[in-house]
Amino acid sequence: MEEILNGKKILVVDDEPDILETLKEILDMCLIDTAPDFETAEKFLNTNPYDVAVLDIMGVRGYDLLELANRKGIPALMLTAHALSADNLVRSIKGGAQSYVPKDKISDITTYLSDILVARDKETEKRGTWFARLKPFFDKKFGTGWRKEHEEFWKDFDKTYQVSKEEIEKIM
Repeated sequence: MEEILNGKKILVVDDEPDILETLKEILDMCLIDTAPDFETAEKFLNTNPYDVAVLDIMGVRGYDLLELANRKGIPALMLTAHALSADNLVRSIKGGAQSYVPKDKISDITTYLSDILVARDKETEKRGTWFARLKPFFDKKFGTGWRKEHEEFWKDFDKTYQVSKEEIEKIM
């Protein structure tokens, strides 16, 4: 499935140089532009087309970049460590992010990016594959009942984006 990433143009934005280097190594099959701050990322987004953007939240004004990526029609994956919370997960998805991935799962980034591109290519609204993969992590990290605070959001999310185990197996 990761062959879908071959030659894809990806913008990676993070204020941590080691994260930028790690992602360049992991995504070596892609054409990568890296930006260490909002201003650089904004310039890249305003001048270059991208298949997908990987955006940190903290330190680079990730939500502002998400808004810009949305306006440009570029799907975005939010990658975070310091902003890892149920509230930021909801804010990211409401803001148009295609995925919200903890930096703890950076080694699996190709899977999450592939999910975004497959969903886009198949023009499917069922873009919750990333969430089906990460829900056990979120349940452990945020504790039982963590979805109750944003209950209406999650009801809508489950109706619109929830992917069944069978659907995940078909994609893989």
